[in-house]
Amino acid sequence: MQKGTLNTREYVGMLKELVEQGDTVSMRIVGSSMSPFLIHNRDIIIFKAPDRKLRRGDMVFFQRDSGQYVMHRIYSEKKDGYYIIGDAQTELEGPVRPEQIFALVIKVKRKDKWLEPGNFWWEFFARVWIRSIRLRKVFTKIYGGVHKLFRR
Repeated sequence: MQKGTLNTREYVGMLKELVEQGDTVSMRIVGSSMSPFLIHNRDIIIFKAPDRKLRRGDMVFFQRDSGQYVMHRIYSEKKDGYYIIGDAQTELEGPVRPEQIFALVIKVKRKDKWLEPGNFWWEFFARVWIRSIRLRKVFTKIYGGVHKLFRR
């Protein structure tokens, strides 16, 4: 590792410890799996230990058996665990055991604006986008084309 760089796994591991101690923490998004809602190196999330029953559309942090930390949305809960997906993904991951989930995202800073449950975009991605798995590739291409057109 280069001098001055931070290992993401170690960093999130430290944040996980803080969450387990009852703290609310924040971090800048790394990766593109939650696009188009959250963008790599632009947006910030605030999370804490879950204090209620988790439900479809919730953004949660969990640790894979490999040790990797991931923040995605809950798609469904079944007897064997949770099935989870990133907003940019078309394949469910799971089952994720309840004990693997250590945090619930409670607020995000998206495009320099703070959003939380109840906000239009928060609810759109939690309630509508979560149901569009089969159409995501098409929607993403359309969005990209429209976005390019208006940037000119």
